[in-house]
Amino acid sequence: MKEIQSTKNTVIKETKKLQQKKYRQQTQTYLLEGFHLIQEAKAANVLLKEVFINQRGLNEWTEWIEENLEEYYLVSDEVLKTLASQPTPQGIIAVAEMPKEDTADFTGAWLLLDNVQDPGNVGTMIRTADAAGFSGVILGQGSADLYNPKTLRSTQGSLYHLSVNAGDLAEIIPQFQQTDSPVLGTALDKTAKDYLSVEKMSDFALVMGNEGQGISPELLAMTDQNLYIPIKGQAESLNVAIAAGVLMFHLLK
Repeated sequence: MKEIQSTKNTVIKETKKLQQKKYRQQTQTYLLEGFHLIQEAKAANVLLKEVFINQRGLNEWTEWIEENLEEYYLVSDEVLKTLASQPTPQGIIAVAEMPKEDTADFTGAWLLLDNVQDPGNVGTMIRTADAAGFSGVILGQGSADLYNPKTLRSTQGSLYHLSVNAGDLAEIIPQFQQTDSPVLGTALDKTAKDYLSVEKMSDFALVMGNEGQGISPELLAMTDQNLYIPIKGQAESLNVAIAAGVLMFHLLK
């Protein structure tokens, strides 16, 4: 254990840079805040390069810390607060190493996100895909950064339970179709089907689009079938994460 009491410490200054996406990409590391996410990461064998704990965290998770961490920094409340994205940090923050993207085989059910910009929506959909039994999620161009603190919090650790990659959906969609896995879009057009009329399936891709604009016309033209969710009340539309949850749980066999 090492102690850091000053926010001007070099280690803290360098770690704080990870609040910015460009430094996360440069170093291939990111910040994890809170015990639950760090516990999930450790259980998934994610490399934790540094861990920062204040006295509150040390008192609360002594047993886990002793069993799982060989080294860590004991820091002041002020130091922990300067690293945190939340005004009241839980007591533990870690620097985690990004995984190397593996080559997905695209079997099973996959969620494809086209320009979904809100980190909370992206994280919630990853969490819901995990709960629904999906194989993975692909973040298309324009979608929120997986390692944004709000995205990470919203996943509640589900990013460690299934494959999550980024890629060009225009290149990825044909790969599903080559393996006879249908690609389903979401749109309000004349050819779209009520999702309840579609039979459950085991291997497919579901594309969800931008919060305001939906799926891009380019990708809609590539799908095998587009679906819609009938709205019975007076709401104009559903939140994209809610809609994704309805469809994922209905479609997966």
